[in-house]
This record gives sequence, structure tokens and C-alpha cells, in this order.
Amino acid sequence: MNTNFSRFRLRSVAAVVASALAATAAWAVEPFTVRDIRVEGLQRVEPGTIFASLPLRVGDTYSDERGSAAIRALFDLGLFKDVRIDVNGNVLVVIVEERPTIADVDFVGTKEFDKAALQKALREVGLADGRPYDKALADRAEQELKRQYVSRSLYNAQVVTTVTPIERNRVNLTFTVTEGDSARIREVRVVGNKAFSESTLLSLFDQDSGGFMSWYTKSNQYSRSKLNADLETLRSYYITRGYLEFRIDSTQVAISPDRQDLSVTVNITEGEKFVVAGVKLDGNYLGRDEEFKSLVTIKPGEPYNGEQVTETTKAFTDYFGTFGYAFARVQARPEIDRVNNRVTLTLQAEPSRRVYVRRVAVGGNAKTRDEVIRREFRQFEASWYDGDKIKLSRDRVDRLGFFTEVNVETQEIPGSPDQVDLVINVAEKPTGSLQLGAGYSSAEKVALTFGISQENVFGSGNFLGVQVNTSKYNRTLSLTTTDPYFTKDGISRTISVYHTTTRPYSTTLDGDYKLVNQGASIRFGVPFSEVDTVFFGVGLERYAFDPNSSTSFSGLFTPASYLNYFQCSKDATGWFVTECNQKSVWGVPLTIGWGRDNRDSALVPTTGRLQRANLELGVGGDMKYVKTNYQYQQFFPINKQYTFAINADVGYAKALGGKVYPIFKNFYAGGLGSIRGFEQNSLGPRDVPLFGQTEGAALGGTKKAIFNAELSTPFPGAGNDRTLRLYGFFDVGNVFGSRAAGLTDEQYKAQKKLRASVGLGVSWISPLGPLRLAYAIPIKSQKEVLDPNTGFVLIPKDRIQRLQFQIGTSF
Repeated sequence: MNTNFSRFRLRSVAAVVASALAATAAWAVEPFTVRDIRVEGLQRVEPGTIFASLPLRVGDTYSDERGSAAIRALFDLGLFKDVRIDVNGNVLVVIVEERPTIADVDFVGTKEFDKAALQKALREVGLADGRPYDKALADRAEQELKRQYVSRSLYNAQVVTTVTPIERNRVNLTFTVTEGDSARIREVRVVGNKAFSESTLLSLFDQDSGGFMSWYTKSNQYSRSKLNADLETLRSYYITRGYLEFRIDSTQVAISPDRQDLSVTVNITEGEKFVVAGVKLDGNYLGRDEEFKSLVTIKPGEPYNGEQVTETTKAFTDYFGTFGYAFARVQARPEIDRVNNRVTLTLQAEPSRRVYVRRVAVGGNAKTRDEVIRREFRQFEASWYDGDKIKLSRDRVDRLGFFTEVNVETQEIPGSPDQVDLVINVAEKPTGSLQLGAGYSSAEKVALTFGISQENVFGSGNFLGVQVNTSKYNRTLSLTTTDPYFTKDGISRTISVYHTTTRPYSTTLDGDYKLVNQGASIRFGVPFSEVDTVFFGVGLERYAFDPNSSTSFSGLFTPASYLNYFQCSKDATGWFVTECNQKSVWGVPLTIGWGRDNRDSALVPTTGRLQRANLELGVGGDMKYVKTNYQYQQFFPINKQYTFAINADVGYAKALGGKVYPIFKNFYAGGLGSIRGFEQNSLGPRDVPLFGQTEGAALGGTKKAIFNAELSTPFPGAGNDRTLRLYGFFDVGNVFGSRAAGLTDEQYKAQKKLRASVGLGVSWISPLGPLRLAYAIPIKSQKEVLDPNTGFVLIPKDRIQRLQFQIGTSF
């Protein structure tokens, strides 16, 4: 500390001693009646604060004891460093010296925390701008700062406080921090294990001694809260495998003398392994014993499983709640036979009293209107309490996506034992977003994006969004708005207006032809159940075709399938396009869709399934067709670390009414999201190669069949971090279509063959979004075949792209 602070501290000590002597002098005064009280030395403190705290009033009798009590009361305010009482006749003169006021709190050398976080931590111990300076408080602040650094494993952090007096009895506080290096976990041990190996148990922990990815996961940085979570995971591991009497005896954390390394030792007692002998029901089950028995997941003859016991008691409590018994109590009482290592569980139930909900209140919604939350509630006022409906209501409010927290509290009503109030408390989050940026993918190259959206416009629950995309192959401008409660019955309405320019995936020789699509659509979502919604929509769209007429090679490299669909004619040479009789087409597509998603996470799913089905029907204009698609995903959790997943995606389309199927509505395959290892959307039917070029344009197909399988594992060195994963995969499938004009049988058969690949990939939930990188090896692909007579390409080879990445790709 500097010399200014040293002098300041000496003055403070002297002032305290002087005040004590003054108090001693005051004790020599003979009692008298106080005629007046004056206060001297005030600068910022209001006189009223003094008079309100003094235990003396005008007219009271002054004595030594009351004078001493007055000095203590003023010191207890924490506003003064010196307090004296002088007696002038019958007048009391209170002389005070105010403590300095903190003008500013600053930090030097802090890298681990930002200034705002540290200021918040000090504010919680009472140290902040504008408050009186107290040396004891500054010492507490130092300790709080060190505690904050210890929570980040920075045990060597040093904090020095500098107090600088400034004018008007104020001080500046500066905390100079030397953070040092964080302490690392050198070793984690589990002692006392017999049934399972130490390596098996340590693999359950999120904290470890580190690996080459510890710079990212920070798994080797000690945290008490993380250790407690690991201990609970360890406890659960044993209890779910029959070790009913498992216990953690102690946890020892030892730090090295240089405070750089930590060792953690967990001492356990496994106990014996118990098998469930039987399950009995005891108590009042409302005459529905068989119904409750069907909820029991505990299996006699198998090892005791604590999770099954918890699931069963919770299921019982919830089932009581469906009949209005909000305060039912269910306990599992074990009867242990240690001779035979068997346990009999008795489920004791007491339903208590039946209640109904008097009122449902909403709290915490500063922006969102009450009706937006209430319309998701399935538990109604003046109805019997129903636990299932309350849980469903909470989940529906949470799925709105407007809140970071959603909690439902049950409040008893004094004097009304058969009534309760429900209070749903929410914590709102920002629901608007503005996106400006650029992205890069191996297929699309550089793409600029702009988007602005608001999921909860003016608190109404409606969605409004604008999207702009400038990628090489797909340029988009769209406006979308959704009213989730267009009707009181919960039917949603979505209106979209869009303008897109699409350049089919092709090589340079295939030309610069393009399609311009303009349209609008309206779609309604009808909830057929609490988990199923069916969508109905209608649109109006127009497609305009440009065969690259701006160049001297007009249409020379444009696929014949596009030229035929738009009825383009060529000049006398038969090579160049002169005009297209059908420069644009329009249509009226009707859509019907259905979706169900019960995955545990949209970004990093480990269990559950996703299903989507869609039907598009062209009923008007130049396009008459039907296009269907169905996708199925299933995730199987092998254990905490490994997840196996499958994905199937099939589609079928055909023309109706004697029309030609619009080629630009074909299915495509290849690349991330379908069959990795092949260039994006390059599989399936191709245009006839021209002039011996090695590749024809990818046209897509009217049939699609794709299957994927993935095994997701922890990234080496990243522990159990689920934001960074390694996965192995197997992909197979293709898209299929009718034979293009000019194709030989051999060429057509080659296009119909399945393609397959295997490989490894990395998935990372990056700040820019989900990023997936894959390295694939095609195991079933088409090789190039040359015409033996001309040397021209008879069957082009597949476009192989072993390394692929993209941000935002699913599966």
C-alpha cells in the first residue's frame, strides 16, 4: 500500500482512540436535562440521520450511560470515523468526522474477469461507488476477489488495495491483481473400488487430469461445483447397479506447495450388491391399485436401481395429481436382507386431500402479454388440480422460446384446504435478432447473409422475419410472418413472400443458366393433438428460365433437360439456342405436412426421434405434379459418452395430368446432409456429356432414398464435453429419375446404382452455429468409362469431395 494510505490508516486509528477518550470524559458529566442538541462536522450526511439514530431527545435526562450509548449508535451507522459529544451548559454538541466516500473503484491486471463482473461481486459485500469507505470492508473485498479467482483455479492470485484520497473527503480504490497461472488437476483417484475399475469410474467424471484438448474443455481446472456433480454421477452409477448402501466417505483435495497442481482423491465404500426381492404397495391408492402397479418400473430379480425407484415414486405422485391430489406423499421404504443380499421395497402412499385450482396467476412477464402465456395453459381455473395438465402447460410455455426459465408454483390458500393457486413465473429473454455476416462452405463458397427477426413482436407472440442470402447458388430475399393463434383454437397462420435466384450445381462448362423464382404462400398449422400438428398451405409461384443468352455461346452448355422443359429451339447448326417458347411457368402448389420431434436437444441430441412428412401438390397453372418426402431420425444413447443415430430420408415425385414434371423441383443428393464424400448435390441423373467433357450437369431425380448411420463419441482429450464431438458414419443412397434423351442403357444403369461412403467427422457447437466437418471415403462410386471408338467420355465419374464442412448442417 502507498504512504498516503498508511497516513490515512494512522489517522483513523488515532480518531478511534480519541473518540474513546472523549467518551470517557463524557462520563464525568453530572446528569442534566437536555435543552438543545447541535451537530457539527457534517458534509454529506443529513442531520436527520443523526437525530434519528440518537437515543436522546430534547427534554431527556443526559447521563454517562446515555452518552456512551449515543456514541455507539452513531458509530454503528458506519458513516463516521470519529464521534465526540461535548457538553456546553445544557446543550449537547455532537461532533462527527465523516468517513471518506468511495468515488471510484478500478481494477488493474484483471484478465480472467471483466470489470462489470468484479464490481458486481464487490457490491454484494457492500463496496461500491458512493458508499462510505471502511478499511474492514476493503479487506473483505480483497478476500472476495481472491475467492472469485479461486473459483477459476487461480490459487496464486494476489490482490493489493491502493487507497488514494482526493478532494471533498473522497477516495479512489484501486485493486491491483496479479492473477498468476491457474492450478491444474494433476491426478484424480478413486480409492475403495472393487466392483469396477478405477478407469471406468474416472471416465464418468467431467473433471480429469487433462489432455491435449484441455485448452478448450478446461476439464483439468478444478471447480468444487463440478466435483460435486461428478460425485453425484459416481453415486448414481453405483446405486443404479445394485449398490444400495454405497457411500462416499471423504473427498480430499491437496494442492502442491507452489499452488500450481492439485490432486483429488475420492474415498468410497461400495457395500454389497443387492437384488430386488419384491415390490409391495401400502397405503391408500384410491382403489386403483392395479393402475398404480402398472406404473412400477422396479423389476424384481434384477439389481436394485435407484433411478427406477425415483421414477416410480414420481410417477405415483404425478398420477395422484391427475385426480386432484396435489399434496400426495409417496415414500419407498427398503427392507434389507443382508444375509441373502436382497431388498424388498414397500411403496407407502398417502394421497392427503383433493384440491382444485382457484386461480392461475402469471408473473415475471414485463413484455409478453398475459394472454400469450395463458393460452398455452391446459389447467383451467375452478377445475380440479391435474398434474399432467400442469406439466403439459409448463412445457408448452417453455416451448414458446420466449423465456429462459419457466416455473409453476403451487400455493396453499389459508383457511381453504381444498383450494390452491397456481403461479407461473417466467424470466424473459431477448427474442429479436439481427444477423450480419459472411459464411463459407465447401460447396457454396462465400455467402453474405443478413437477417432480422422478432419472435415475440410487441409481446404478442407473433413472429416476423426478413432474410437475405447472397450465396453463389441460392440468392434469397424473403419476408415471413407467423401468428401462432390465428384462431382461438390454436390454429397458426404463416404468410411468406420470396424472390430467389437459383443456379443449379454444375461445372463451368455447364454454363451460367439460372432460374428466378418469385412467389407467395400461406400456411395454416392445425393442432390435432398436444404433440402433433398438421400443416396445410397454398402458394402462387413463377419460374423464369435464362439459358445464358447474354453470351455468344447461348445455351451451348445448358442441360438438354432444361431446354426441353422450357421448349427452347436452336439455330441451324443445332448447337445454339435462339429462343424459348416457354420462358416462364407458373403454378399453384398445395402443401400438407406433419411433424413430431421429441429429441432431448435440437443441437446435440442423445435420445428421441424426429419425424417429418410433407406432400406438395401442383394443382394449377403450367405445373401439375405431386411431390412427397418423409424423414425419420432415431437417437440411441449407448451410455453417457456414446450415441448411435440413424437417419432415413425418402422421396417420390411425378407429373400429373399429362404434364412434364418440373425439373427444377427434383430431389438432389450428395454432400453434407445426405451422402458425404461426394460433391454437394452431384449424384443421380446427369446430362449427356458434350464434346467429350468429363462431367455432365447434375439434374437431380424424382425419387430419393438415403440412409445414414452415425456413432458419436467424445473428442479425444475433450472429456465428456458435448459441444465438441467426434463421429464415425456410413452413408448409402442416391436419387433416381427417368432416362434423359440420348442416354444409352449402360449410361442409365450407371446413374441408378447406389453410392456409399464411410468416414470420420467432427461436430462443434461454435459461436457461429453448429459446425460439422467430415472426411469421407467413397466405397461405392462410379468410375469414368470412355467410348473405345471416339475416346470421349461415355460414363462420367462421380464428383468426389473427401473433405467437406458447413455451418448449420444437421446430421
